Amino acid sequence: MHDKNLLEDQPIAWTPTPDVIERAQLTKFMRQVGVSAWDELYQYSIADVEKFTEEVLKFLDIKFDPPYEKLLDTSNGVEFPHWFAATDSPQRHRGTEGQEAETQPLGSVPPSEPEAMATGFGSAGLNITEMCLDRWQTVEMKDQPAVIWEGEDGTNQTLTYESLFERVESVASGLRNIRIGKGDAIGVHLPMVPETIISLLAINRVGAIAVPVFSGYGVSAIEARMNAVHAKVLITSGGFSRRGKKFNSFAIAEEAASRCLKTPTVIVVDFEERFLDSELIPDHIDDFKLVEAEGRSWKEDMIWPEPTSAEDPLIVLYTSGTTGQPKGIAHTHASFPIKAAQDMAFGTDVGKGTRISWYTDIGWMMGPWLIYGALINGATICIYDGAPDYPTADRMWEFCAKHKVEVLGISPTLIRSLSAREDNSGSPPYEGGVAAASADGAVLSSGDETQNDSEKNHPVGEAPTPLLRKEGSRKAPFERHDLSSLRIFASTGEPWNPAPWWWLFEKVGNSKLPIINYSGGTEIAGGILMNNPITPIKPCGFSAPCPGMDVDILDEDGEPVKPGEVGELVIKQPWIGMARGFWQEKERYLDTYWRRFKDIWVHGDFAMRDKDGHYFILGRSDDTLKVAGKRVGPAEVESILVSHPNVIEAAVIGVPDERKGTAMVAFVVPNEEFRISNIESEETGHSAIEIRNLKLATELRELVARDMGKPLAPSKIHSVSALPKTRNAKVMRRVIRSAYLGEDPGDLSALENPKTVEEISKAGK
Repeated sequence: MHDKNLLEDQPIAWTPTPDVIERAQLTKFMRQVGVSAWDELYQYSIADVEKFTEEVLKFLDIKFDPPYEKLLDTSNGVEFPHWFAATDSPQRHRGTEGQEAETQPLGSVPPSEPEAMATGFGSAGLNITEMCLDRWQTVEMKDQPAVIWEGEDGTNQTLTYESLFERVESVASGLRNIRIGKGDAIGVHLPMVPETIISLLAINRVGAIAVPVFSGYGVSAIEARMNAVHAKVLITSGGFSRRGKKFNSFAIAEEAASRCLKTPTVIVVDFEERFLDSELIPDHIDDFKLVEAEGRSWKEDMIWPEPTSAEDPLIVLYTSGTTGQPKGIAHTHASFPIKAAQDMAFGTDVGKGTRISWYTDIGWMMGPWLIYGALINGATICIYDGAPDYPTADRMWEFCAKHKVEVLGISPTLIRSLSAREDNSGSPPYEGGVAAASADGAVLSSGDETQNDSEKNHPVGEAPTPLLRKEGSRKAPFERHDLSSLRIFASTGEPWNPAPWWWLFEKVGNSKLPIINYSGGTEIAGGILMNNPITPIKPCGFSAPCPGMDVDILDEDGEPVKPGEVGELVIKQPWIGMARGFWQEKERYLDTYWRRFKDIWVHGDFAMRDKDGHYFILGRSDDTLKVAGKRVGPAEVESILVSHPNVIEAAVIGVPDERKGTAMVAFVVPNEEFRISNIESEETGHSAIEIRNLKLATELRELVARDMGKPLAPSKIHSVSALPKTRNAKVMRRVIRSAYLGEDPGDLSALENPKTVEEISKAGK
């Protein structure tokens, strides 16, 4: 990588106070295992991963029936370890009509079953829904809120642990009634509403496999995923609103189902009845309300979870496909949920009664992560289904104040958007912290064309509704509400730029609330690196690896790099949440993560650890460019580009070049100043906006040359209205490069706005 890294020598921005350390769940765990300092805990966690994991299970109070005899067995290789080995496994289960039936080994479950999970037959008993629901039906907990939901139109609903349990059991019984059971794959195509949580848990409760898909997906994306897992059922919605406009998800799901090789039963959740007349539901469509009602009539005899093994399949999560075709990540009852609960407790300090909200979707791993992690910890899930800045810019902050949210999870893209919109309201652009005196910080302005995670469900091609400013209010949006309940911000999905990080920390958090940066992935079931509430935090970085994750940074030869040097982020030992393989793609799984260095997981991120031991993610290693013999990561150049006061976002790719081998091409999303005119200049024949763009490109090229040297300045810089991104805000550089070069961009099912590809294709011509 380039010798100079823009994130070196960052200051400590937040240091925990004694009272924060004392109340932390991580402190309680440290006392449980008999250590007194973070460094001691981390060394303990990787010195004996099996012993550490047993302590986590004890801390989370996870019960197995029958119990495991050996927690971790790697005798067949670290790529596919055998967890929770037991000779006395759950070998019988009730059939779909209440009769007893023989349980078959996982390897004999139909061809949708991943080869990597065939060892589950010899594992201890665990149906994770018991840890999410059954154990909380106590006098202390059953009346506590499990789910607080608010829709875009202001509708609210609260489910206690008791009412959530009852509704899940009713739907589970209804699924049994239509002969859904162990090993069946069920698609979940819903926005973030209470029925989404109920559906996910009901599917798990009957031993079926949940397959979440983004609520805003098109027909082909849903069809491909349902075909891959041989789905028997697809649960969808009648429709929902974004920015006051209807999104017809039902029609999309119905068409996708009809195209499948074997048409799945479609169950429709009509939570907003104005979208779908129940009397007009076609005969081949089941009504969620009827499924639940019919299940409720069975309830007297049916309150039981399907006896499943800890290693029985629970969920298949599809990645965004930023580097190729989407990968179906296979997780079990004991993998994804337990890792999620561990990270949530230790990183975001969630325990019984904590109110945690994450702006996400069920199709991104953070949706299931939020659900399983919060319920296992006895916390309260706070979900908002709508645009976070509609109808006014303070909508997300209003939600947090109204429902007394304590932990708020967001993405850097969302914060860039909110901070830019504040700048657009009349305040000057924010330059906080070190950004005020350094070119490292991104100074942002807004642009309505910018697609981001907050607009994941917008019908393609529709412009967002302009933000409204409350009459007579001169306060910034976040200042209009009492946010005193907030004690932690959390962030994942992509690297930060310094300026929006400082804006969130200094302005919204008043320099008092930690930002728990979190990086890992669907294959990890959570995090590799994560801040926590007992260690100091640097802007944009990670104070340490997650406990139990044996992390290192290696060079091209597999040797550890020195502090300040950049290399591949790797994991050297198994962990509880590791993927049990790709769905039907064992070799692809091994090729992706295991075959570069022996017995080492290579995650695909470039990272750097500074002299103080803090980590920084610098971007995907497969996006790395070699320009004029020098290797550089796109994130380094992009951070410089967005430091320009007139650039909102940037993406950098490499293209073939006869002289340099690879030439760097940059795409930037300018702010409003560069979109206001298209009147041709009489002198040059160029439009005013073209002149501005040429001037901007020159300034940006000089900016990069100054900081990184002339050989690493982009050869070309194109201004575009938006970047191709997934619905979880990851920039798809693979798509940008292919479109620019006129090549086949491959799978685009995860793309937020396909029109961005057309714009880049034109730039390439």
